[in-house]
Amino acid sequence: MKAIIVDRFGDPEVMRLEEVADPVPGEGQVLVRVHAAGVNPVDCYIRSGLYAQHAHLPYTPGIDGAGVIEEVGAGVRHRNIGDRVYIAWSLTGTYAEKVLCTEAQTHPLPKGISFPQGAAIGVPYGAAFRALFQKAHALPGENLLVHGASGGVGIAAVQLARAAGLRVIATAGSDQGRQLVLEAGAHAVLDHHDANHLKKIEELTCGVGANVILEMLANVNLGNDFGALATGGRVVIVGSRGRVEIDPRDAMGKEAVIFGMTLFNATEHERGSMHAAFTAGLENGTLRPVVSKELPLGNAARAHHEVIDTHTLGKIVLIA
Repeated sequence: MKAIIVDRFGDPEVMRLEEVADPVPGEGQVLVRVHAAGVNPVDCYIRSGLYAQHAHLPYTPGIDGAGVIEEVGAGVRHRNIGDRVYIAWSLTGTYAEKVLCTEAQTHPLPKGISFPQGAAIGVPYGAAFRALFQKAHALPGENLLVHGASGGVGIAAVQLARAAGLRVIATAGSDQGRQLVLEAGAHAVLDHHDANHLKKIEELTCGVGANVILEMLANVNLGNDFGALATGGRVVIVGSRGRVEIDPRDAMGKEAVIFGMTLFNATEHERGSMHAAFTAGLENGTLRPVVSKELPLGNAARAHHEVIDTHTLGKIVLIA
């Protein structure tokens, strides 16, 4: 089979498409024929060496994917050859034509959800769900602000929150992005290039403020978030690309709580909970992953450049 191989950390060009042996499933494992692999910023950070502890050279990148089960190992109870599944984590990496997974790393892909959409579920929806419900403990009726909502995690957060009964306010940087976020279910979308956009939160929430803020770029926004928060509000840092200076008095005045989060810390029980919610949402139509671009597997380097250097709408996926 063909797979992307990384044998040293560095720029996107360290990824090479090579012929490798097909994996063989062992006890409790399944082999999935990959039709699409999701490209996430975390894939880029691992490849660059920033999160080197999460990869052992040489390795195949990729956390997310979707395809059809081709083989099952002994002891597999809930997956069968021919099942359509989406993948969230794996044993061998999803940037490949075939990937080896434990049974629990695969999840049913309902009819009507394409393989590229399936490859856009694991990390984006996992990060959004963990931030909203496992960290901020968001509740129906609360006001939510999602920064940078036109990306994969942002769209997932809007859909999840809207389905859970929150009032969703979002930001995006382009007309196309704002329209996409409205279609995803946001009640209101602001232009984050407008220097005064956060001042509109008070009016949109009848003077209450945002009970929860999902912060996708903390190094840019965190210092200003407190002014948009409700008293007792929670900020969850989903992403950051640098340092930031804040005034602790701003947090004190709102009695604010700041959470950091990463999917790497999710327990087996927490992962099971989120994927049960995703399966239900995909089946009932409240969750619909948005794919902005499909590229051939051999274009993994281009995909990594685009996911970091450009403002993508929805997800970029690799087609194996």
